Amino acid sequence: MRIILASRIFAPEPGAASLRLRAFVNAAARNGHEVTVLTSTAPPGQTSSSAAVHPGVRVRRAPVLRDRAGYVRGYLQYLSFDVPLAVRLLFARRPSAVVVEPPPTTGAVVRVICALRRLPYFYYAADVWSDASAMAGAPAFIVRTVRWLEKFAIRGATRALSVSEGVTERLAELGIRNSVATVGNGVDLGDFTPEGDGTETDGPYVVYTGTASEVHGARIFAEAFRSVHARLPGAILVFIGQGSERAEIERLAATLPVGTIRFLSRREPHEIARWLRGASAALASVKPGGGYDFAFPTKLYAAAACGTPMIYAGVGPGRTFVGEVEGGVAVEYDVDAIAQALEHALRQPRNAEARARTAAWAHLNIDIDAVARRAILETEAAARTDR
Repeated sequence: MRIILASRIFAPEPGAASLRLRAFVNAAARNGHEVTVLTSTAPPGQTSSSAAVHPGVRVRRAPVLRDRAGYVRGYLQYLSFDVPLAVRLLFARRPSAVVVEPPPTTGAVVRVICALRRLPYFYYAADVWSDASAMAGAPAFIVRTVRWLEKFAIRGATRALSVSEGVTERLAELGIRNSVATVGNGVDLGDFTPEGDGTETDGPYVVYTGTASEVHGARIFAEAFRSVHARLPGAILVFIGQGSERAEIERLAATLPVGTIRFLSRREPHEIARWLRGASAALASVKPGGGYDFAFPTKLYAAAACGTPMIYAGVGPGRTFVGEVEGGVAVEYDVDAIAQALEHALRQPRNAEARARTAAWAHLNIDIDAVARRAILETEAAARTDR
């Protein structure tokens, strides 16, 4: 088959989507398919060797508008990718299938162009964007518009490839059932491993990696750390990445001595792995009560692959996940409960054997390459049926 992948984000740009899509196109190329990626120009300085793609994959980049943090995030930013994408798809050499990554605006563009050219397409349902918009406090008319676009994009697809049972169930609640296949999600086990050096700081630390948005409610870790600092003044909380709660977390950090809560911009996977290996615990959360209880923070996969103990706060399938992994603990989304878990983790001596067992479990259960193979097999079968 000749496959086109359309995505505003792709390797080497850091992010869960980049890792997942790189694995997908690599698996497709290994299966003998001809693959072209239509994506955006990578941010300056991001040329990681860990982002290598199969020689059979062609990556075609185009300039795009980014926000101040360097992300393609926001309606104008999406538009700057989607409008040129329509032209690129319209005149691209005829593919057997198109695979599209959210946001729903991109999915809607792909549906229209594929309808004009009578092409099958697949929607990679990594999230439910309309729910995320609602939880972020977007105006009702924006949420309704995103919801309509999302349904429009998915319902026209030959198949939606869902990353979790939670996403599949939520799509069913929105009336999208028959065209959804749950392929799962995972982590690149080449990037995240227990072997190698861990980052050293001047005190024990816990680390939160990735997006900190309203969905996650990560600010509660900063709130809890104030009482932890009172009892463990040398302990450190590290945030790596961006997100809508970043400014509020920085405000909370300003109430503590300088360096108690530290912030790093986006990092390449091998750098994040070093921070995870050196941490007393990796943190993740999903804030309850926002209609997003099905969400799963993929940062948990990276932590498990590195063998790092995990602390999960809130609701959703993340609670089940950490319960299956040695060293994982799930607590309520409560400042006192989180503070207690943080303090316990920071006081624990490093247990190399337990970390090795956690990493071994991860290598058997959450390999992103196995997920990619399932996604490709689903795409192949559905494309043959569609033809």
